[in-house]
Amino acid sequence: MKVGFIGLGRMGRGIAGRVQHGGHDLVVYNRTREKAAELAKAGATIADSIAGASAGRDVVITMLADDAALNQVARGDAGLLQSLPKGAIHLVMGTHGVEIVRELEQAHARAQQTLVAAPVLGRPDAAAAGQLGIVVAGASDAVNRCRPLLEVIGRRTFEAGIKPEGATAIKLANNFTLACAIQAMGEAFSLVRRYGVQPQTFYDVLTEGLFASIAYKGYGKIIVDGTYDQAGFTALLALKDADLVLAAGGAARVPLPSANAVRDRLLGAIAHGDGEKDWAVMALEQARSSGLD
Repeated sequence: MKVGFIGLGRMGRGIAGRVQHGGHDLVVYNRTREKAAELAKAGATIADSIAGASAGRDVVITMLADDAALNQVARGDAGLLQSLPKGAIHLVMGTHGVEIVRELEQAHARAQQTLVAAPVLGRPDAAAAGQLGIVVAGASDAVNRCRPLLEVIGRRTFEAGIKPEGATAIKLANNFTLACAIQAMGEAFSLVRRYGVQPQTFYDVLTEGLFASIAYKGYGKIIVDGTYDQAGFTALLALKDADLVLAAGGAARVPLPSANAVRDRLLGAIAHGDGEKDWAVMALEQARSSGLD
């Protein structure tokens, strides 16, 4: 397929590498051109603009940090709505709000283009290894056209219906659930530490019992070792997601009290200068509130 790719952050570079590994004709664009250097060495073409990454493409994938960036790439001057060929697909793989996905779906339809939402589940190392989970939603024919890409990008694709906002809601709910797990671990680790328990002991109890899962093992290990500087997903990005979750809940009249607790803990961590650290730093913020660090 002829694929354009916009947004070469840590996740984007890994996903674009998988697209290239799958033998697709790849054109990439990023505001910071240097981030495309490795892909170019492997044969990708570097575009100088969004329009350049869209011209003649069957699909353009965006992997962008937030709604503002997505809005600018899609609606800005010579953006996707103006540059993507009629009949082409905008495959949105970043984590975004329900409202902007809904609005852009309609805008692309008016431009005789199609939006498919396919947010991903996993960290940058999983992206590079083709081991992401992908939640996909959109018109059936468009989703089917994207399958050759989804198959090289992820380990499994989860179908979420014909409305792109469905995939968006699942992605936000998944991140929300994981954030709550991290928050709960932070509270629990602080509790046992106040009673003189070594964090490693509690970690072993958690991860060799009822909580023997990737989430608790991975993030629990970060908390025990204090390796917050090795960020796979930053506190600043997590705060963005917390705001999106609360907005989605508000729009659907779904109270999400735990999301407010997570957001407050993230705000505290960011206020202490930890915004660029891994979002597991919520546990450090909890420890500080408990008089431990």
